Amino acid sequence: MSVILYRYDTSPFSVKTDHALLLKNIPHEKVNVANMPPRPEITELLGVTYRRIPILAIGNDIYCDTSLIVSTLERRFPTAQGYGTLFPNRKNGGTADTGLIKMFVKYWADSALFFSAVPLVPFENLPEDFVKDRVSLGINVEAMVAGRGKAQSMLSTHLSHIEEQLSDGREWLFDTEHPSLADISVHFVCAWIKSRRLLGVDSLLDPNTFPKALEWLARMTNYLETLKQSWPEVPTISGSDAAARIVASAFEPYSVVGFDTREAERLGLKLHDEVSVARDDSANFGTVGKLIALNREEFVVERKGTAGLVRCHFPRIQFTAQLVTDSK
Repeated sequence: MSVILYRYDTSPFSVKTDHALLLKNIPHEKVNVANMPPRPEITELLGVTYRRIPILAIGNDIYCDTSLIVSTLERRFPTAQGYGTLFPNRKNGGTADTGLIKMFVKYWADSALFFSAVPLVPFENLPEDFVKDRVSLGINVEAMVAGRGKAQSMLSTHLSHIEEQLSDGREWLFDTEHPSLADISVHFVCAWIKSRRLLGVDSLLDPNTFPKALEWLARMTNYLETLKQSWPEVPTISGSDAAARIVASAFEPYSVVGFDTREAERLGLKLHDEVSVARDDSANFGTVGKLIALNREEFVVERKGTAGLVRCHFPRIQFTAQLVTDSK
């Protein structure tokens, strides 16, 4: 079963997914894509019009959004088969806080924490085409530049929560035996702030103000670097080779996701409806396809690109599926 990650190096969420695969010890290959559309290796060959990166293909199933990617990696590559886990047990015999960690990541690390740092990106120094592309996603660059002081203050507040969480001397954020999804999700934001030299980074990452948080950041970085040293280099393949392999691969059985008729009725949908699935904050970038599976965690639609048929999975949280007739 092939695992192929579509990514680019300066994407913070690509780095997060890299680290999830690393903690899980899942062999995979990567396709390096541009940092903005067009990305014909995705939109044309696979027919997937979802425009955010990363996306992950496991066989013929394509997963969009890191929240669904990490959940799927844990399900499809279980510890019982020798893989690592993103939800290790707590120390002293406690079980993993799986649901709590997922919500902590989705609503705090990936949202509140990450987006408090985005205004500190030096947009004035970035290529004009790149800035225009981000504006098309709803980013108000002028408002972000004007609100940088507030953003720095809010980020400082978020960092204080990390400091408080670590104040009892624990090694990892949820006091687990090993780093969890929570650790890699907070780490990628803090490491991005530090490595990209975002505006105000020196005053924000002050060891006198946040000693526990910065010790944890260094500890997490060292942990990941140690794992990387024992890993072979991830092979890079072309978009055409990846697409050919994906469409020739088997689907996961339909029954795994299933079709929850009660949830479908609540949404006004039926099996095999033509729907448009999009993030709630970017409805203009919907992916249209035949609805072939739905449960409380994900939507699944069929798409056909020039390379052939694929199945595209989207999370339920922060995504909406509409009948194409309604969306028009």
